[in-house]
Amino acid sequence: MMRSRSRSAALFAAAVKRMPGGVSSPVRAFQAVGGLPPFIDRAEGPYLYDVDGNRYIDLVLAYGPHILGHRHPAVIAAITAALERGTAFGATTADEVALAELIQSAFPSIEMVRFVCSGTEATMSAVRLARAATGRRLIVKFEGHYHGHADPFLVAAGSGLATANQPSSPGVPPGTAADTLVLPPGDYAALETVRREHGSELAAIIVEPVAANLGVIPPPAGWLAQLRALADATGAVLIFDEVVTGFRLAFGGAQERFGVRADLTCLGKVIGGGLPVGAYGGARDLMELVAPAGPVYQAGTLAGNPLAIQAGLATLRVLQETQPYAVLEQRLTRLLTGWQAAARAAGVPVTPTAVGSLGSLFFTAEPVTTVAAARATDRVQFARFHRALLDRGVFLAPSPFEAIFLSTAHEDAVIDQVLAIGEEALQELGR
Repeated sequence: MMRSRSRSAALFAAAVKRMPGGVSSPVRAFQAVGGLPPFIDRAEGPYLYDVDGNRYIDLVLAYGPHILGHRHPAVIAAITAALERGTAFGATTADEVALAELIQSAFPSIEMVRFVCSGTEATMSAVRLARAATGRRLIVKFEGHYHGHADPFLVAAGSGLATANQPSSPGVPPGTAADTLVLPPGDYAALETVRREHGSELAAIIVEPVAANLGVIPPPAGWLAQLRALADATGAVLIFDEVVTGFRLAFGGAQERFGVRADLTCLGKVIGGGLPVGAYGGARDLMELVAPAGPVYQAGTLAGNPLAIQAGLATLRVLQETQPYAVLEQRLTRLLTGWQAAARAAGVPVTPTAVGSLGSLFFTAEPVTTVAAARATDRVQFARFHRALLDRGVFLAPSPFEAIFLSTAHEDAVIDQVLAIGEEALQELGR
């Protein structure tokens, strides 16, 4: 069990007075699971250490960037060397060109790339570019898929298919919401309706190739190919949001794993090695519409920051050399199947889902293949599981709708430890 978290408690009391909810991002809040959020002091390999000296095995990894674990020597060396040269120049560096070339080598669909500072910037810029390229206004997104917090993506579907859509956050204008059509993922009839009724107005189709923000839900067989076909039939731009999946499911991301090409690809997380970065890229004729080559304006003071670029270069070079994807997948499979067996023995219904090294453990006996199924899972049991893991030194995201992430630092001995802790936690739930 953990030691006291008294310093975390004091910091949280101070934080809620000075920061909304005491956090800088809602995904860090613990309201859904109860208990006290630990305040993290440092990290190393697969571990986090809080301000009270407690150690946690980290299954969050900053929501994905640390695929090599925290403070990987190659990444730290690259950041240190970059820091000695300066932190920001407001000018282009040779390293940006090198990272662009490395990204292009991994994604054949990307001929040119623009660096930004976050995944949200990447997706919002890609949609603007798609609208400019097509001269159209409507975009299609899918229920439960997350593309950042820009206005066009904070939309909930209305009662009719792809009609009467409403803002899902205060501050989003109804007119912006009206230009976003929200469809159920995996619904082929809905795609046909959009093609028939809105095909000539459709600028872009944006999709997480693997839904990773409502828990991990694999795409139905043939679904991504069907989206490619819809884009081809209507002249819309197909955007793959690979902020999570890029360089994690495979070196070439979901496009390599599933064999479907996007027109524009959005990247983030892994390509910054743990520092803030994003990117979007695609065919030359599309990307040359972006300023200053073309008329589509997009800019950023800290875009291409030399520290982030160096961290990304170091991370991608290690991944290219080691290709750890099969090992990561095998370890996640072992963890999830082990937890499932322990849950069965404890009489606790669970269903694991996974694609590559992205996984979830849903508290339900039913298959989780749809948004509705994910939302119907037992959140109370998840909260109990989360607290039981945290008390035993495993840090899991405080939401049933976030992914479990592994890194190359989660070696077999670490997986054994997480398995044993999870078994204890599940036995506690079954009492």
